Amino acid sequence: MKKLLFFVLVFVQFAWCMERQPNADYHVRREKLAAKTKGGAVLLFAAIEADGPNAVYGFRQDNNFYYLTGWRQPGAALLIVPASPEKPDSPARPYTEILFLPNHNYVQEKWTGPKLGPEDANARSITGFDKVEVLDNLRIELVNLLASRTPVFTDIVTPDDSSTSTEAIEWLKRANAFPLGTSFQDVRPLLSSLRTFKDDGELELIRKAADASTAAQLAAFKNIKPGMGEQEVSALLQYEWSKRGCERPAYAPIVGSGFNSTVLHYSDDDGPIKDGDLVLMDAAGEYSMYASDVTRTVPANGKFTARQREIYEIVLGAQEAAIHAFQSGKSTLRGNVPDSLYKAAFDYINTHGKDSHGQPLGKYFIHGLSHYVGLAVHDDGDYNIPVGPGMVFTIEPGIYIPDEKIGVRIEDDFYVNRDGKLINLTGNLARTPDDVEHAMATK
Repeated sequence: MKKLLFFVLVFVQFAWCMERQPNADYHVRREKLAAKTKGGAVLLFAAIEADGPNAVYGFRQDNNFYYLTGWRQPGAALLIVPASPEKPDSPARPYTEILFLPNHNYVQEKWTGPKLGPEDANARSITGFDKVEVLDNLRIELVNLLASRTPVFTDIVTPDDSSTSTEAIEWLKRANAFPLGTSFQDVRPLLSSLRTFKDDGELELIRKAADASTAAQLAAFKNIKPGMGEQEVSALLQYEWSKRGCERPAYAPIVGSGFNSTVLHYSDDDGPIKDGDLVLMDAAGEYSMYASDVTRTVPANGKFTARQREIYEIVLGAQEAAIHAFQSGKSTLRGNVPDSLYKAAFDYINTHGKDSHGQPLGKYFIHGLSHYVGLAVHDDGDYNIPVGPGMVFTIEPGIYIPDEKIGVRIEDDFYVNRDGKLINLTGNLARTPDDVEHAMATK
């Protein structure tokens, strides 16, 4: 009884630190996925607990496994088997979903904390699964539940890739857990199509990540000055969003000043910030597994030069051009094609301003304009469909001129509401050059 009470207290504390949607939300996702398989089963495995150098950042659940289960502990497995009618060689079976939990490793739990076991009387109410089994029973359940020639949807990866399911699936094949005629299909495209659209609970977590991240960026605005180091600014950003509930950075923070502002994925963050530099900060936090993605570019001394302001206003104009071009159900996040938001931004940049040689600036916009945001900062999603309600994505034009040591990017997170309106989740953070200078001057 004391052991059970101890686990419940630990679980409650864990749940308080990281928000989780209601169990019913994850159940709905599992049912939607099952419908997409058209009679196929789903078998996925959670991430495992790392050790050695890989453990330095702590355990983080696989995104697809978390999306379907809301379960953050390592070593679990998920099986979804569709309902099947009675056949001459097999009885009718109801729709079945099982969460498999590993047996306790009490030695490891002394190091990493107590885990929920399949024997726990509260396992079903905590996880939201009607059936929770010990992981050792997975082979038996597969043999009992899978009819012959049932497609099994799991992670199908290339030889150069890996997934949390690869080794386990191969072991089960060797153990003859699957009936003759079983085919294996990639579940990831089906999950990607589901994850394109965020439900209200996901949107709220992304909003909290965005709020914490914009507050961190504003704190950096107020503290940046010549003589600081990029690493100091990066540390400040991470401290500020962490104290607002973010458990980790959503990606490796980028703080680049001077020439470093022109390097797209600069991540050393170890250079000095000099008077007259621009400082590009592409840095945001992850809140309860959900990412945000925010970039602002500020003058180190609090005042843009005329040339810096010119480039900044062109980038801002490109973002506004994309925002104004948006039409729900018509606009696309794909590249330079009709109805593309990228095209609206690129065309603006390429028709406003020149480089030092008198050439258009389009060639200095060297990356995409948008990507989905969710459980990953570059979240899974279908880029072949128009943007519509429930989608969350970035709009992030940029101009990078190494010869002038000027790199400017402005990036915000947007979602489309039920009415098809585009909402800027990070728009309360200063965007215009005047507002940036004012924010930097206000202590």
